[in-house]
Amino acid sequence: MDKVPMTQAGFNKLEAELKNLKSVERPAVIESISEARGHGDLKENAEYHAAKERQSFIEGRIKELDGVVSAANIIDISTLSGETVKFGATVKLADEDTGDEVQYQIVGPYESDADNGKISTTAPIARGLMGKNVGDSVEIRTPKGVKFYEVLEVSYIA
Repeated sequence: MDKVPMTQAGFNKLEAELKNLKSVERPAVIESISEARGHGDLKENAEYHAAKERQSFIEGRIKELDGVVSAANIIDISTLSGETVKFGATVKLADEDTGDEVQYQIVGPYESDADNGKISTTAPIARGLMGKNVGDSVEIRTPKGVKFYEVLEVSYIA
């Protein structure tokens, strides 16, 4: 797996999820499977099948997170500065059509959360913003069409 850019906060969140899956969720689902086996015929045992499905999900997620955590390239945002948009930047934009302002932080793909203003480096908006400076006008192709933004502010806050 290639190195995965990540903030320290994003890395900590993934590590906490991994620890919870291994120390809480995995033992709980094993207990559920054991209980369900005690109910008899496994062919018609919905509890057993649900627990096995949950176990499969947990094991898959553990495998995924183990890979991501081991490939993490943690970037210390507090050491970055300037007016150019790069990984970790918090960017304030103005929609050139409506004047509405939005703010995004550009983060790694495993820590993105659009509802909280964290967008992945692979998102169309982030790709369009990379390398831009305060005052630049940016054309972003989104699934809803082309949008034009002006970069109002760039900051690096951990």
